[in-house]
Amino acid sequence: MIESIYTLLSQVGFNHPLHPALTHIPMGMVMGSFFFGIAALKWPDKNFSRSAFHCSVLGLLFVIPTALAGMLDWQHSFDGRYETLIIIKMVLAVVLTTGLTLAVKMGRDKRPAKAMLLIYIVCLFTAIGLGFSGGQLLYG
Repeated sequence: MIESIYTLLSQVGFNHPLHPALTHIPMGMVMGSFFFGIAALKWPDKNFSRSAFHCSVLGLLFVIPTALAGMLDWQHSFDGRYETLIIIKMVLAVVLTTGLTLAVKMGRDKRPAKAMLLIYIVCLFTAIGLGFSGGQLLYG
């Protein structure tokens, strides 16, 4: 089944893994929420906290398809072998999904900007860990 997806994509000229094409959306949104969170502390009278919240929502929406694409690529490229970096990425993906879910819940509850920035920092470092481990996995 998975091979048929990659075969179909290669027939139309797409010979790349699926995961990197989606990765930039949640990672960019995590960074956006962090930077908007910092701006919300400096300028509380502006709508930066709302922008940070919206980044968290969009990041959460795209983290699931990104993880699914990663799992497809893992099955396709690594035959589903559990390597240390794969396990690290799986754990960090769960942490990021949990962090973004918490950020969305806290944002809906209108938590203070300092509390929100803390969860944005956790998400940012998790995203950095995901990117680094993915880079090590492919380019090690």
